[in-house]
Amino acid sequence: MCALRSATIPICFAAPPLVGNDAHISSEEHSVATRKTRLSKHPRIDPRPIDKRISVTDLVDRTFLAYNAARLREACQLFTRRMLEDDVTVGVSLTGALTPAGLGIAALIPLMEHGFIDWMTSTGANLYHDTHFGIGLSMHAGTPFADDVALREKGIVRIYDIFFDYDVLLQTDAFFRTVIAAPEFQKSMSTAEFHYRVGKYVHERERLLGQSGRSVLASAYALGVPIYTSSPGDSSIGMNVAAMALQDNQLAFDVSRDVNETAAIVLGAKRARGKSAILIIGGGSPKNFMLQTEPQIQEVLGIDEKGHDYFLQITDARPDTGGLSGATPAEAVSWGKIDPDMLPSTVVCYLDSTVALPILTAYAVANHARRQPRRLYDHREALLAALTRRYQQTLKQRRR
Repeated sequence: MCALRSATIPICFAAPPLVGNDAHISSEEHSVATRKTRLSKHPRIDPRPIDKRISVTDLVDRTFLAYNAARLREACQLFTRRMLEDDVTVGVSLTGALTPAGLGIAALIPLMEHGFIDWMTSTGANLYHDTHFGIGLSMHAGTPFADDVALREKGIVRIYDIFFDYDVLLQTDAFFRTVIAAPEFQKSMSTAEFHYRVGKYVHERERLLGQSGRSVLASAYALGVPIYTSSPGDSSIGMNVAAMALQDNQLAFDVSRDVNETAAIVLGAKRARGKSAILIIGGGSPKNFMLQTEPQIQEVLGIDEKGHDYFLQITDARPDTGGLSGATPAEAVSWGKIDPDMLPSTVVCYLDSTVALPILTAYAVANHARRQPRRLYDHREALLAALTRRYQQTLKQRRR
């Protein structure tokens, strides 16, 4: 990744060769020159002092020089300079309780509005808590050192240092049950279709409340960004869908369609002579669900492919304990998830997502022009049809 770093950070000058009039240089001077030559490809650590005028870009490029700060600099530069090129389709996976902390409003929605996110996978919990903001409910800054028994008695729910009224859950549950009862939901559908249809209702609620840009679901609906959930039963949204099933509601999630649609998005990006980039916020099931698109294409469907072109992950997990979901970039190559030729274009930043994501967003917004939204939701049927045709061709070739 030296090419990324050296693009913005001053490097040492290489020493000139010892020829001509320089032949009289002492052995000590020759040794110093040799050392300088050896290090000439590496940026010198020589930051500018931080003052009140420093921008986010300069802070990242000029002062994030080592350790995980350097990885964050590499992440910002990789995302902005390579992953946001016009021919790259960007997928984002989301885990951790980020939307309750307001990061949907602060970071994810601006990224979508700038055309920097083309499709997503997320935990259902993030989308459930995202809905609170869209329908006019509030979350509050609290403390992680509260007495939870006392909070329970007061009807206050805690997510680490976030507080909200228990009634927020009840009102959000009621919203989902009302929406799910609508005729358009009485069928089997992918989670992308489900979130798109729910997003339409949240978007309308925002309009009635005189607000906008409060909900990831509503913004994804408006921008045509498909959002998938790898474990749709594992959230309060899934719990309410299950409750409605006891009342003969016909909504069912088609997880096979989710697998095939996401694979079709990636294959479509590659077959259009473009690239596929993956930004992983956290890890877990959404991460694997997004990365497994390439093994689905190559291993299961037998379609010739090489893997995602760009891999950028922000995580606080470790690979040696199994908490990194078995997929560092190098390890992912062995599964066919990452193109081995593109392994140098990967970054893993071991940092709290609540710190890294806002900085990454600010850096990208400041340094890259808006991209035209791809509206991949609108192209799902065509992409899936193309994947199906390619798979059928592969099956015919196998039978010969």
